[in-house]
Amino acid sequence: MRITCCQSHAKPLLEGALGLLLLTPLAVAAQDGPDDGPRQVVPLTNIREADAMWARRVWREIDLREKVNHPLYFPLQPLEDRQCLFDVIRNALLSEGSITAYDPGPLLQDDSFTDPLTLTELETLFHRRDTVYTEDLETGELVPVVQDIDVEAASITRYLLKEDWVFDKQRSVMDIRIIGLAPMHEVLGDDGELRGHAPLFWLYFPELRFLLAQHKAFNRHNDAARPTFDEVFTKRLFSSTIVKVSNVQDRWISDHLTGTDALLEAERMKQDLFEFEHDLWHY
Repeated sequence: MRITCCQSHAKPLLEGALGLLLLTPLAVAAQDGPDDGPRQVVPLTNIREADAMWARRVWREIDLREKVNHPLYFPLQPLEDRQCLFDVIRNALLSEGSITAYDPGPLLQDDSFTDPLTLTELETLFHRRDTVYTEDLETGELVPVVQDIDVEAASITRYLLKEDWVFDKQRSVMDIRIIGLAPMHEVLGDDGELRGHAPLFWLYFPELRFLLAQHKAFNRHNDAARPTFDEVFTKRLFSSTIVKVSNVQDRWISDHLTGTDALLEAERMKQDLFEFEHDLWHY
């Protein structure tokens, strides 16, 4: 009778255990944010200045329209368990004050992190009044119209990344250290046509890492293994194009090349970095 009793209850108990095991990962995966508690930032290995045998500074442009970069761009409206990178940054600047934004300068090319923006300057930056040229339906001419423009997540489709490539002879490895990150906004000409993109402000990446580690991005392959925004950058889970490598003239690729020629030059620079690291070893 005891054996019969145990066998009769074994199936319900087993089904209950399996159901718990199947439901638990989904419940854990759905949680994000304060319920998980503050996440720790994985420290990077310290590189002594004397061990830096070779170094090169590189600027990259991340185009959020590329499919692999969509986890940084979407969702355009915050969801319960996640939000896009720009919303995370904007909330930290305006509401929390946990990070510092730096002015890119009058020429929008200053990435030295020397001029921090105040809260008033940031509010003006996100909610500004600008002149937009629209076509007059009667005359067909472009007429200036003053509009209030709010910088929204949908309008930020590019990021500029500043990083150092360093070969550590002590560990015999090539390390990539991200220095700064800048959301880029559209720059319009007097005729209202798009002239390009420029940094809205700069963020010092070592300071930014703790904030990025508290927010998860979308993983199209596995909802139970979503990376944090910090992991997206430190593990190189993004696509980008080189726009500048440190040079004697301090010029960008776009200063002397356009179109296909600019893309080929970026690929050449990327290949040069790869071949330099490859040629350090004997096979």
